[in-house]
Amino acid sequence: MWAAFDRVLMPTVRWYIRRKINHAISQVNTRLRLTMRPFHLTKRQVLIDRLVYDPQVLQATREHAEAEGLAEEIVQSKVIQFAKEIVPAFNAYVYFQFGYWLNRKLSKLLYRVRVKLLDEELIQNIDSEATVVFVMNHRSNMDYILLSYLVNKQSTISYAVGEWAQVWPLNSLIRAMGAFFVRRNSNNPLYRQVLQRYIHMATKEGVAQAVFLEGGLTRDGKMRSPKFGFLNYMLKHYNPKTDRDIIFIPIGLNYDRIIEDETLITKRDPDKPRPTKIQMFKSTLGFYFNHLAGGTKKRQRRFGYAGVNFGRPLSIHQFCDQKEIDFHAMEQEERFKTTEQLADHLIDEIAHVIPILPVPLIANIFQNTTEQALTAFEIKTETLHLIQTLQDQGAPIRDHEKPQEQTIQRALDQMVHHQILKENNKHYTQNREKSTLLNYYANSLSHWKTN
Repeated sequence: MWAAFDRVLMPTVRWYIRRKINHAISQVNTRLRLTMRPFHLTKRQVLIDRLVYDPQVLQATREHAEAEGLAEEIVQSKVIQFAKEIVPAFNAYVYFQFGYWLNRKLSKLLYRVRVKLLDEELIQNIDSEATVVFVMNHRSNMDYILLSYLVNKQSTISYAVGEWAQVWPLNSLIRAMGAFFVRRNSNNPLYRQVLQRYIHMATKEGVAQAVFLEGGLTRDGKMRSPKFGFLNYMLKHYNPKTDRDIIFIPIGLNYDRIIEDETLITKRDPDKPRPTKIQMFKSTLGFYFNHLAGGTKKRQRRFGYAGVNFGRPLSIHQFCDQKEIDFHAMEQEERFKTTEQLADHLIDEIAHVIPILPVPLIANIFQNTTEQALTAFEIKTETLHLIQTLQDQGAPIRDHEKPQEQTIQRALDQMVHHQILKENNKHYTQNREKSTLLNYYANSLSHWKTN
C-alpha cells in the first residue's frame, strides 16, 4: 500500500497539479505585459540554497561566527532559517486564479475603485525587460489587495510583509502570492545581510516589486518621511552599464474610509493599552456584522471611493546618466546621500499624485472652519472652491472629475454614519469627540495648501 501511494498516487497528484500550474502560466504569459521571470518558476529550495550560499552571505556568516565565537555550522543554521523565512513560494495558479478573484471581490465589495494614469503613454512604453518597482504611500492594509487587483493583467508583484502575517495558514497563502516576510526594525546585521542579498537577487532577476517608501502605515493621515533601506538594498551593487534598467512608478492611494483608521489613531497614544486577541476577535466580528451586512451598494456608500493614481515613471538608467553616477562604485556615505535624494524625489512624486476624494475634501473644510453649522449647499460651494485652489497648485484632479451634488451628499452621509460629523435639520457640524478622526482624513491632503 505504501509503495502504491509513494510510487503511483503521489506522482500522479504532482503531475496533475504541475499540469494545471503550467497551463495557468502559459495562459497568463500571453496576456501579461511584463511576463513572469524564470525567478518565479524556480523551485523555492533552489532559491533558498542560492541565498544561503551567496558569496556575501557566506562572508557575513564567517565574520559573525568569529565575532560571536560560535561554530560556523550553528551560524549557518540561523542563515538557513532567515532564508526560509524570507524567500516566497510563488504559485502562479494561486496568484492568478484564487488571488485575483479574492482581491477583485474585496476591492469591489468595499469601495468604488477609481484609477487614473497621469501619463499613460510613458507607462505603456516601459521596457518589458526592465525591473518595475511600484513605490507608493501606505494608508491601509487594503493597499496590498487593491494594487494586486489593479495590475494583475500587467505583471506579478512581490511585496514585503511584516511579522503580523506570520500566522498559519495566512503565511502560506501570502508566500504563494509571491510576498516575502520582513522583520521590521531588526538590528541583527546577519539578518539584514540575508535580506539585502535576497532583494538584490530578485531585483537583478527582473521581479516586479511594490515598496512602501514610508516604511509603515501613516497614523495621523500625513505622509511620513521616506525610509530608503529597500532602495539602498536594490541599488548598492547596481551597475547601470551591465544591469537591466529599474523603473520606479510612483503610485498615490487614498480612501474615503480606511477600515483600520481608529486602530491606527489609537496606536499614536503610547499610554493606551493594546487590544488583546479576544478584543481584536470581537472587533473583527463587530466590523463584519456592522459593515459587511447588506448589499454591495450599501457597503460602497459606507466606504465610498478608493482612488489610485499612477505617476510618471523614473528610469534608473536615465537617473544615473543625468547625475553621472555609478552606484556600485560609490563609497557608502556618498551612496546613502544619493539614495536619500532619490527617495525624497520619489516621495514628492507620490504626494503629487495622491487622489483628491470627497471625504478628505469635506474634512478639510470642517478642519478650517469655526464652530458654525454648514448646509449641504454651503459645503458643496466650499468643496468646489477648495478643488479650484488645489488645481491651481497642480493637484491631480480635472474639471470633469469634480464631485457632483449627489457624490458630496453620499460623502456627508458616510461621515455622519462614521460619526465624524453631526447632522441636525440638514445642517452639519463637527463631532468634537471625533476631531482626531476628522483631522486624520483631512491630513491626506496636508501636502497641499488648503487654506
